[in-house]
Amino acid sequence: MGEQRDRKGRAQGTDRERPVTADESGATPRGADAGGEAVGEAPAGEPAGDPARSDGATEGATGGSGESGSDENGDGDGPENGENNIAVKLEQLILGAERRYTPFQAARSAGVSMDLAARFWRAMGFADIGQVKALTEADVLALRRLAGLVEAGLLSEAMAVQVARSTGQTTARLADWQIDSFLEGLTEPQDSGLTRTEITYPLVELLLPELEEFLVYVWRRQLAAATGRVVQAQDDAEMVNRRLAVGFADLVGFTRLTRRLEEEELGELVEAFETTAADLVAAHGGRLIKTLGDEVLFAADDAGIAAEIGLRLIETMGHDETMPELRVGIAFGTVTTRMGDVFGTTVNLASRLTSIAPKDTVLVDEAFAEELGRTGDAPVSEADAAAAEKAAQEGTGSPPPPYRFALQPMWQRPVRGLGVVEPWMLTRRG
Repeated sequence: MGEQRDRKGRAQGTDRERPVTADESGATPRGADAGGEAVGEAPAGEPAGDPARSDGATEGATGGSGESGSDENGDGDGPENGENNIAVKLEQLILGAERRYTPFQAARSAGVSMDLAARFWRAMGFADIGQVKALTEADVLALRRLAGLVEAGLLSEAMAVQVARSTGQTTARLADWQIDSFLEGLTEPQDSGLTRTEITYPLVELLLPELEEFLVYVWRRQLAAATGRVVQAQDDAEMVNRRLAVGFADLVGFTRLTRRLEEEELGELVEAFETTAADLVAAHGGRLIKTLGDEVLFAADDAGIAAEIGLRLIETMGHDETMPELRVGIAFGTVTTRMGDVFGTTVNLASRLTSIAPKDTVLVDEAFAEELGRTGDAPVSEADAAAAEKAAQEGTGSPPPPYRFALQPMWQRPVRGLGVVEPWMLTRRG
């Protein structure tokens, strides 16, 4: 135990150490200037770009310390140079540091091999940039942290790459959403006469610390909820392969809508559908796994929760005249969870049930129907439930439980890749 604490302490202690620069680590590749600071030369034909971008959008802005060819006040030779200077300043504001290292220098400063550093960067979604000086002290610290976790034995190398990939994919989508939707609306030209570009810097300066704190808060809340679900698992195998209710909700006739609606109208419809679905799933205790434009995938630990979500989706969308019809398919069984997604036969069955469901209908599989019966949310047999109700009314028997849902068996049918299945129609019990 003492040895493990020592290893863990070494991993955590890297955050408290003074950052080691490329000069101090001995990383002095060809091209170092007389003052000792390495100058990363871009190979011929490679633009000096942002490592997180592959479109060359930041070309000409590689020198955070005045190497872009224009002064720090943005007094360039034309509007393009001025925009480049603003881009450089925005990058420095967001990253909190200037570009200082080439990838080789950053890897050396972090004490990791170039091969491992490249694997981490690609997993995080950053483009290959050659040996351009485009990285900061924060990039070095991130490498050092991941490598420290591996060295301390807290993560395997493969797991560290998965952590980098899941974090990169999630935050990349978040950043795109914030820029496309949030900042775009806030940076429309104002009455002051300032341009969007002139408004962006002070706006980001005000929002950045608030959004950063909010991001950490939401992440901690989600992490606490996910950890709670895992520790409630009965055994180690159930932590990875768990029994869940998995459902798909699909807009009917979406392909036809794409040909009839304008792009802006179509985007508004999809956003309204995803927002409504996300709110309903969260409010009733489910988890939204992902959205696919005209379809959402959700999961719940309890079949009764999933049933309520499915019916609420149908009812809510049905009262919205702007929305097309909806169909829902739900299955219950063992599901493999990985990197926030779900896989397995249960997921495939839920998808197939959705594709054969009539409009404004929820179809479930036999295992889901049996689970509702086991938990008392629906009668195992409608005939037995009707007989119990009649006996209670005549005073010859006890009243049946207050069932929430009703299940009607449908015709058995072959489902591609899954054989013959018996779907059940789920409704509310009157």
